[in-house]
Amino acid sequence: MVTEEDVKRVVRGPSDLEERIEQLMKQKEILKSACRKAGHRIEELERDNLTLAKEIDRLNEYVQIMELEKR
Repeated sequence: MVTEEDVKRVVRGPSDLEERIEQLMKQKEILKSACRKAGHRIEELERDNLTLAKEIDRLNEYVQIMELEKR
């Protein structure tokens, strides 16, 4: 005969270690994915930043040339 105590042991709750490990593994995968996406976005923004810095340098040179020609 199965007692109520036996049922409580068999039914897994949030404190069950295997279930908790599974939850943490899923969370780890989600975080890894989010970190990869963030890393790609950071690389993209760094490339954009470099492109804009070069454009600013080019425009500054252009302004200097225009000022020299104006004199």
